[in-house]
Amino acid sequence: MQHHLTSEAINTYAENISTPESELLRRLNRETHAKVELPIMLSGHLQGALLAMLSRMIRPKRILELGTYTGYSAICLAQGLPEGGMLHTIDINEELAERCQRYWKEAGLEDKITMHIGPGASIIPSLDEVFDLVFIDADKQGYAQYFDLIIDRLPQGAFIFADNVLYDAEVVLPEAEQSKNAKAIVAFNEKVKNDPRVEQVLLPVRDGILIMRKL
Repeated sequence: MQHHLTSEAINTYAENISTPESELLRRLNRETHAKVELPIMLSGHLQGALLAMLSRMIRPKRILELGTYTGYSAICLAQGLPEGGMLHTIDINEELAERCQRYWKEAGLEDKITMHIGPGASIIPSLDEVFDLVFIDADKQGYAQYFDLIIDRLPQGAFIFADNVLYDAEVVLPEAEQSKNAKAIVAFNEKVKNDPRVEQVLLPVRDGILIMRKL
């Protein structure tokens, strides 16, 4: 989600220094903003570049993404997949599936991305896979449940990324001023902080990305 917690000038500078957005991702970015509701949910250039870089560093064989939206982040994460690797992505909105598939095919990733339509909590248990990398960017009140569903299925050294963990800076507001989603994110962050099965670091990039590693 593209909240700007840093100044617009700093964000623009960071994007200008980072590797440019590919022509395909730029078109997907524009089309999402022009034709899809809530384009703020798009990962965007800077976060997408970070996801791609981290995925290339990890070289995961299997990736699980919770929250597909228009498929931008899936393209970025898939950059790190080796030959034979696969990304499974889950979303409840089937209306966006055709657009996702169109861009994945154009990116040459149609054989590396499998899309599942439905509630994540129902689909995750049905996946007979061992994931090296999980990206959580779905309904904020479901984060804690998704974490519980996947953590014991991950091998030692696997990574989990969770997006929007600063929730437009609401996490530092008094509880009475927080939205339901912000309260859920605060609870999730504290849950991760106190879980001995992971080590973690919170990066204040865009709307905050929490990076966890299974111990």
